[in-house]
Amino acid sequence: MGEGGGFLGVERSLTGRRWRQRLADDRIGLALAQRLAIPEILGRVLAARGIDAESAGRFLAPRLREQLPDPSGFKDMDAAVARLVRAVCDSELIAIFGDYDVDGATSAALLRRFLEAAGGRVMVYVPDRIKEGYGPNAPALLKLQSEGVSVAVTVDCGITAHAPLATAAAAGLDVVVIDHHVGEPELPRAVAVVNPNRLDEQNPYGVLAAVGVAFLVAVGVNRALRQQGWYATRTEPDLLRLLDLVALGTICDVVPLTGINRALVVQGLKVMRKLSNLGMATLAEVAGVSERLDTYHAGFILGPRVNAGGRVGRADAGTRLLTTEDASEARALAQALDQWNAERREIEARTLEEAIAQVERSQTSLPIAFAAHEGWHPGVIGIVAGRLKDRYNRPACVVALADGIGKGSGRSVTGFALGPAVIAARQAGLLLNGGGHAMAAGFTVSEARMEAYRDFLAERVREIAGVNGLMPELGLDGALMPAAATPEFVTLLERLAPFGAGNAEPRFAFPSMVVHRAEVAGESHVRAILGDAAGALRLKAIAFRSLETELGRALLNGRGHSFHVAGHLRANNWQGRAEVQLQIEDAAAA
Repeated sequence: MGEGGGFLGVERSLTGRRWRQRLADDRIGLALAQRLAIPEILGRVLAARGIDAESAGRFLAPRLREQLPDPSGFKDMDAAVARLVRAVCDSELIAIFGDYDVDGATSAALLRRFLEAAGGRVMVYVPDRIKEGYGPNAPALLKLQSEGVSVAVTVDCGITAHAPLATAAAAGLDVVVIDHHVGEPELPRAVAVVNPNRLDEQNPYGVLAAVGVAFLVAVGVNRALRQQGWYATRTEPDLLRLLDLVALGTICDVVPLTGINRALVVQGLKVMRKLSNLGMATLAEVAGVSERLDTYHAGFILGPRVNAGGRVGRADAGTRLLTTEDASEARALAQALDQWNAERREIEARTLEEAIAQVERSQTSLPIAFAAHEGWHPGVIGIVAGRLKDRYNRPACVVALADGIGKGSGRSVTGFALGPAVIAARQAGLLLNGGGHAMAAGFTVSEARMEAYRDFLAERVREIAGVNGLMPELGLDGALMPAAATPEFVTLLERLAPFGAGNAEPRFAFPSMVVHRAEVAGESHVRAILGDAAGALRLKAIAFRSLETELGRALLNGRGHSFHVAGHLRANNWQGRAEVQLQIEDAAAA
């Protein structure tokens, strides 16, 4: 700990963050390591994540059987199960009304695969992002009813769709809402609203992604069908085979990978690696993934491609890919999604450049980053908002304007819950629609109220953070010397995987590293060779998407200079040799 309080004395790094040691008292980590008979560094990392001796066993070896809650413990679950059981048994046509992101696509795919395997008649409807927007809309629901649907199940949406669901109910269409976004005191009109984030819920499962909630619904329906003898003459579906979908949606929705989510993802990754889902296996092949699938591949390779259909292509393509059993269809869909993802990256890059220019030009004093423009593609604004959030270390909103109406998406930082703020803005009459959770939200705003909405959010941030704004921090699990960066050490850390929100990947600082060589890699990365002061030990490193940042420029111009460098250690197998590479996230002059 440096004199100023920041870890290694870093109060403001090259990315504008204060370095903080995650574990305040190293003795806690040492005591945990001794009690569990594990290496000290593992004990330190576990303790920094709030894991004690009693919970360490469940954390290191999570068992779904021990952590899966009884579905009936959720409000309205039994009503939802009863309606879906009746629909299956009576051969009613069930429509799954999905969302166009990965959580929505996996939720819809899971329920379709399960209900069809159970003997139900199912169709999926995913609204067009541009023409229809997010969530249920009355014309689509009434059209589904006219096509013979008697039960509509909304997944990853519906909790704030009061008017559309009231119209559907008045028309005699039964609706079951399966969602996880923050609810309001008044629930929408439906047969059942299953949502762990209902304000009247008492259980601790608000961290579930929508696909996790959908899986619990499937467990409940399957149990009820078994109890009434439905499977006496037919094969019971194997719900465990659907856990690859649960893992993909949970990882991509960036919910905390702790507790029940950790158990779902650990078991789901095991299923994912078997490549039993034809669409997922084909997508991995088209994307060039040949190694063992993990959270990185789910979150950064497969997920963006499943997302791409809803962003710039066909909204239901992701769900169709994850449910098809036809190899030629799977290949065509995977290739289309891969191409749409490339197109999405190009659109995103242009939009990000324009958004940065807008923020730099007029908003440097605001505690939020806010950008809006006529003609921006609504399919990339969420990604661009995330990039602005990372660049400026503050909440960010990006709005695509068309005909006086803005479709917006926001991403937040630790310390400011964006979803509730968006709901408050809607209740104050500043938005036409909106909702979300702590770290992400979506909204619809008229161009005339956009500035007032921006100021509303800025004032909420000031109320929480004060005049100095939210101070961004970088959490670190300790300091290492280059000699510690071995394949064996990386393997040891992998015992803590899967990593994600709530279980951050271990991040370490390497003090006083000298830049021996640095060069541009690809279009925007900086690759470097770092070494200790004596020059005896060297470490390969890379800083992704850093070329135009202060971090990247410092590395490129820093040959012979000394930096404290922070990041993640990753195994890198090259030509049969096992090596370790440091993925640089931050640095500060030593």
